[in-house]
Amino acid sequence: MLTINRLSQTEAKLLIDGAVARANEIGVPMCIAVTDESGALIAFERMDGGKIHSITISQDKAFTAASARKGTHEYNKACIPGHENNLFGIHTALGGRMCIVGGGLPVSFNGEVVGGIGVSSGSPEQDLGCAQAGIDNFNRACL
Repeated sequence: MLTINRLSQTEAKLLIDGAVARANEIGVPMCIAVTDESGALIAFERMDGGKIHSITISQDKAFTAASARKGTHEYNKACIPGHENNLFGIHTALGGRMCIVGGGLPVSFNGEVVGGIGVSSGSPEQDLGCAQAGIDNFNRACL
C-alpha cells in the first residue's frame, strides 16, 4: 500500500498568498492554480484583472509541474530543436495540457513532490517569479 503526501487547503493558500504578494509588488494581476501531486486542481485564484485565457494556462502549468516533477521553464529549454535531450513536440501531449511556458513549479516537501503551482498573466519571467514566491512562502511556513 502507498502512503501519499498531499497539500491541504491551508498549504495551498500559503502558495497562493505568496504568489499574490509578489504579483501585487510587480503590479501584474495573476491567475494562480495549485494542484495535488497528480496534477488535479485543489485551489485557484484569479486576481482582479487576471487574464481570461490565463485561467486555463495557469492550471495547465500547475498540472505539468506536478505530474512531470519539473518546472515548465525546463521543458521550454528542452523543446528547442537541436537540444541534446530534445523534447520538441511534448507540448502537444495530453491534448495540449503539457505546458512549456515558464510559470509552473513543482511543490516539494521532504524531498517528495506533493503538488504544483502554476501562474499566468504576465511574461514567463514574471509568472515564474510569482510561482517561486508562492514556493518560498510555503517553505517558510512548512519547513
